[in-house]
Amino acid sequence: MTYHPKSDFIRVMIERGFLADCTDYQGLDDALMKGPQPGYIGFDATASSLHVGSLIQIMMLRWLQKTGHKPITLMGGGTTKVGDPSFRADERPLLTTEQINANIAGIKAVFASYVDYNDGPTGAQMVNNAEWLDNLNYLEFLRDIGRHFSVNRMLSFESVKSRIDREQSLSFLEFNYMILQAYDFMELQRRYGCILQMGGSDQWGNIVNGIDLTRRAIQGEVFGLTSPLLTTSDGKKMGKSQSGAVWLNADMLSPYEFWQFWRNTTDADVGRFLKLYTELPVDECDRLGALGGAEINEAKIRLAGEVTGLLHGAAAATAAEATAREVFEKGGVGDDLPTLTLTADEVGDGISVVQLFVRSGLAKTGKEAKRLIAENGARLDDAPLTSAGLMIDMDALASPIKLSAGKKRHALVQLDG
Repeated sequence: MTYHPKSDFIRVMIERGFLADCTDYQGLDDALMKGPQPGYIGFDATASSLHVGSLIQIMMLRWLQKTGHKPITLMGGGTTKVGDPSFRADERPLLTTEQINANIAGIKAVFASYVDYNDGPTGAQMVNNAEWLDNLNYLEFLRDIGRHFSVNRMLSFESVKSRIDREQSLSFLEFNYMILQAYDFMELQRRYGCILQMGGSDQWGNIVNGIDLTRRAIQGEVFGLTSPLLTTSDGKKMGKSQSGAVWLNADMLSPYEFWQFWRNTTDADVGRFLKLYTELPVDECDRLGALGGAEINEAKIRLAGEVTGLLHGAAAATAAEATAREVFEKGGVGDDLPTLTLTADEVGDGISVVQLFVRSGLAKTGKEAKRLIAENGARLDDAPLTSAGLMIDMDALASPIKLSAGKKRHALVQLDG
């Protein structure tokens, strides 16, 4: 990147590794120098929480606000009813309006940890695209908006082309998604003066569509900026762990498990992740990322603490680190481990240890739990677990028991009351 920006926002995006591409560096840079500018990222409400894969975009909104601009978190109350086909092999399941609204309520809490919602010139704003999409007149929409789109060009976008090339069905419903997303950008420019849409690099085609539509339909000058699609250094998609998605809501993934995900970062990713997911100075991120041997573990603990502190607060980050040290260094139980609480009725005459591994989240299925035990990867109160047929009764649960899957994943099981 040879461009030398004047605006703090683009400088931060370049220095910290957020920037994959921009539709017009000079034009956006000049616009950002004129005072607080609104910029947005859209989030579809397909689940009641976002996961770590969305965190790079959330951090971009945070930096937008920190550098003197106005972040808009656009919730896809309307577009979620269609489903983004980008780079998917199949159609998304369709959700009801009630499910979508419940999901939006769950996601709102996460954003509030990263951006400050207020009425000031740089105060964050949450907008729902159902506001303008739910009551569209189809014929008017086709006449006024549809005429600006070339089907030939839409078919050339990689997200569509990849589905067609693999001869996987792409419904007309999904094909409309990119038109609706483009319409969102135009409406945000018209209603809120929004000049910037950001997203992952897989959204480039959708963003460019929105810019073209806004220029043609309302002569608005707007810009697009994308972040790289993140994979870990070993080629895995960012946001996945052994036990599934790494959710941002505490009720779906405990702060301890979230902390642990970052603590388990591969050595080669530490410096890069510190720049993207924390606010530590860039030179400090580089210094920590370059450490070797045992010292890199302290850098990972710093990474885990900083990221967890931003999302769940400093107290939760400190508690997670204390639990981790107790569990891993002293072989103790720790106060903050994920806990499965059972009633006496659930235990009855006994409950299988395999079921406990599944219900505590240490294994996805009974088959996986049995394999873990057969491969000597399971422990009960730090002792090797050798029998998948073991039953745990009320006496065994007189005090909490600790289950372990490998060296780094643990859970407590206790009786209710």
